[in-house]
Order: sequence, then structure tokens, then C-alpha cells
Amino acid sequence: MTTSINGSIHALVTPFHDDESLNLDQMRAHADRAVRAGAHGVFCLGTNGEFFQQTADERIAVLEAVVESAAGRVPVYGGAGAVGTAETVRIAQRMEAAGADVLSVIAPYFAAASQEELYRHFATVADSVHVPVLIYNIPARTGNNIAPATVARLAQVDNIAGVKDSSGNFDAILQYIELTDPETFAVLAGTDSLILPTLQAGGAGGITAVANVYPRTMVEIYERWAAGDLEGARASQASIRALRNLFTLGNPNTIVKAATNAAGEKVGPCRAPFNLLSDDALAKIAETVRADQAAGLS
Repeated sequence: MTTSINGSIHALVTPFHDDESLNLDQMRAHADRAVRAGAHGVFCLGTNGEFFQQTADERIAVLEAVVESAAGRVPVYGGAGAVGTAETVRIAQRMEAAGADVLSVIAPYFAAASQEELYRHFATVADSVHVPVLIYNIPARTGNNIAPATVARLAQVDNIAGVKDSSGNFDAILQYIELTDPETFAVLAGTDSLILPTLQAGGAGGITAVANVYPRTMVEIYERWAAGDLEGARASQASIRALRNLFTLGNPNTIVKAATNAAGEKVGPCRAPFNLLSDDALAKIAETVRADQAAGLS
């Protein structure tokens, strides 16, 4: 594995204009902001990047914009998942050709898949490309949970370099860590509130959505932990609680984008129908962001 998969990896939203067309200029600016804040990697076209709302050509255009903006300063992760194996392979190969350093592959979704089907899916995709593949487990969205035993099997496959777990189940993260070799396989928290606990348990870092709003604060969790400043890392981790508590107001993707806009980064709306928040919710988001910024989050 030539690309180091660790640290604070920022799961970028995809900026849209008000008419929901891609805003690639803002995509480049948003990726650059993450890199300048100290991100150890930038991840486009994940859940918060609304990959599920974009055509294959749009996804490649977004990836190309992020690769251009990152300019080799940090690894670029591209979300290459699709429902079927053949389509995932096609997207993965296009993303590799477009300059992705790492490919994140979400579990197949909509239809139920057995653990053997999941294993074969990821192994086939990994065999089709030459860049590292990151397994992405988010069962609340896909309906398919990747069991620890399956992750342990996949960790033995050439080119499968790690797993991002967004299940919110810390025991799953612990089992992933226990069943794999940290020298060759990275376990990453995909839930922002679990980044520090994952690091303390032997994981490699986190892929963070809150970094769209407070990129430097999310970097500080990792950097303070790595420097041995556990109290500082705990303070940074705890500081995002008020924003995360707002995720009950609607679709978390929509909350993150609204908060990013409130923080001064004009990333536009989510694509319909996932773009409605009440005036009260928007006011609460804006009020929370103002208070966080006043407290030093950035």
C-alpha cells in the first residue's frame, strides 16, 4: 500500500448551484479549504457528497475537480460504489483513471446481500483496480451490514486497505480492529463522535462530515491525540456535540450542508427531495454555528 490511510480525512459535500447543477468552482475551493486546514485526505462522493444523486459522468467531473484542487498535497478518496458489482467496477476504473488515490466502495444497497455476496463484491472490485480500496459500511443507509468476520476475510485481499464504519456501533469498530493487522489494514471511524475512541482503540483515524463546517477542529482531534495531548483531543471531540445534536432535525446530509452554508461556505442546497428544512431548523443550525465559531471552532 503506497498511500497512507490515516488521520483526519474530510468527507466533502458536493456544492450545487441553486438550480441543483454542479458547482465545480466551489468544489475546488471547498477541497482547497480542507487541505489548507490540515486534512490528511479529502474524500469526495461519499454519503455527504450525495453520490447517490449524481450520474456517473457527474461523479467523474467532481472527482477531477477535487484531484485538481488537491494537486498532490493530500490523497484524494473517491466514492465508487453502486448497487451492482459490474457498475461499481466501471466507476472504480474510471475514478482510478481520473486520479483517485484511494477508492471508497459502499456496500451494495437496496437488495439484501449475504456475507458471501458482499465478500465477492468487494474482492471483485479490488481486483479490477490498482489503487487501494476502502470498504464502506453504513447499514442504516444500505440495509447490508458487513460483519467483522467478512472484514477480516477481505483484509487478506490484495488492494483492500481498510474499512470505514458508519454504523455507529463502536463494538463493530473494536471487532474490526481486533481481527485485522493495523500495519496493513486501516480501521476508520465514519461517525464523527467516535473518532477519538477509535484512535484510542488502535484505529487509524476518521472520515468526517463535520469537517465541512469546522475543518480545523476536526484535524485537531487527530493531531492532539497523535501528540499525546489526550485532554486536548477530548476537548476537540466534545466541541462538536452541539452541532451533531442537530442531526435529529432532518436528514444529516442536509443538516451538514445547511451548517456549512451557515459557516460561510456557500455550497448550495442538497438535491431534491432531500433538501427541505423548516425555518425553525435553519435558525437553530445558524445559531449553533455562530455560537461554535464564537467559541473558537473553525
